[in-house]
Amino acid sequence: MSALGTRTRLGYSLGSFATGAFGTVPGLLLLPYLTDTMAVPAALAGAIVLLPKAWDVLFNPVAGRISDGVLRKHGSRRPFLLAGGLVLAVCFAALFAGPGLGSTAADAGYVVVVFFVCATAFAFFQVPFNALPAELTEDYHERTRLTTWRIGVLALAILVSGAVAPAIASGLGGTTGYRVMGVFVGVLIALGAVAVYTGTRGAPVGRLREPTPGWRELLRTMRSWRAFRWLLAVYFLQALGVATLLAGVNYVARYVLGDPDLQSMLFAGFVGPALLVMPVWDRIGRSGGKLTGFRVSSVLLACALAALAFAPLMATPAVFVFVAVAGVGYAGIQVFPLAILPDLISAEEERTGATRAGITAGVWTAAETLGLAVGPGLFGLVLAIGGYVSSGQATATQPESAVTAITLGFSVLPAVFVALALPLLRRSVLGDRRPQRDAGAATGGGGA
Repeated sequence: MSALGTRTRLGYSLGSFATGAFGTVPGLLLLPYLTDTMAVPAALAGAIVLLPKAWDVLFNPVAGRISDGVLRKHGSRRPFLLAGGLVLAVCFAALFAGPGLGSTAADAGYVVVVFFVCATAFAFFQVPFNALPAELTEDYHERTRLTTWRIGVLALAILVSGAVAPAIASGLGGTTGYRVMGVFVGVLIALGAVAVYTGTRGAPVGRLREPTPGWRELLRTMRSWRAFRWLLAVYFLQALGVATLLAGVNYVARYVLGDPDLQSMLFAGFVGPALLVMPVWDRIGRSGGKLTGFRVSSVLLACALAALAFAPLMATPAVFVFVAVAGVGYAGIQVFPLAILPDLISAEEERTGATRAGITAGVWTAAETLGLAVGPGLFGLVLAIGGYVSSGQATATQPESAVTAITLGFSVLPAVFVALALPLLRRSVLGDRRPQRDAGAATGGGGA
């Protein structure tokens, strides 16, 4: 298996409308929904955002193992994509449609329960979705091309959901705005699930190997699979940084730039460049190697985020320039780890003779989920340390310490997480299956 047709590339990539919407909107809006509509204290709101996803971290590997078993028995993971996506769509709309139970504690409890169900449904969609690239093609560079298509559509999905959802919520205002926004995003998720299910019909599924016989064997694999552990650590740290950044967008627009209507523009300025630079990252990956592209994009993102620490002193157009530069780096750190992952899976499946795609995707998704969940939680903690004042009408005047906390939580904190991943970007993340150019570039870096 090598080059894929346009139908398969596009069909697979359209699933990013489901992953992009669910991965983005709760990080942008769930924290302010809790703090500024339900009047939940910031630290508690951060914990509420985190707790349901903590379950997902534990459940994702289980979903991956189930997915591997169904693949071997029925020859396809596609039913999970449809069922998981549609359940997620309905539950997401319910997440922001709180019935108003009469107390802050009861309303917050409703959010926890529904978010819990959302996270479970998302596991059954995201895990098979992440497993598919290892089975659709065995060609090293075709996987980079497939990933750039996927991230290109993901950027569009994030742009649409991340820009339109806040506009709906703020435009209509209050609980009505959040309810309408929830339905809109639910529809996006449903369309993505149906599109990937139908678009990958008839696509190759790779070699059907037996699932790993038990959890002990899986644990032994993870302990000995150094390349995967390095790559997973990098991806987790950078997902944590991006999630912290996204959690701050709403607050930066209101309290640093002084205009809540700039939230959608800030988000578009961060994600929009990915639509333009994706072909550039594809060429860099083919010519200079995936590891080189990964390093360059990480440095670019970290530097741009660090510069945003001076946002309160900058003119608004200057802030948007650095946000756009950060967006270029963000596109790269999305492409390259997801292009490397299928290579590692294929090599490990050949070594062990057992299916690894589902369980590996489950562990991978668990790490991503944890990063996306901890990010808003950390930002909520930073708000609490800065003395942020929660309010049911989102009109409270904030002390200067809260504005400083918002700025640092949006810039320096995510920059630190991205930078911490840089020493881990060594040749170990490429494993043993790489073209000579990548091998040569990797050898020039640090050792394992």
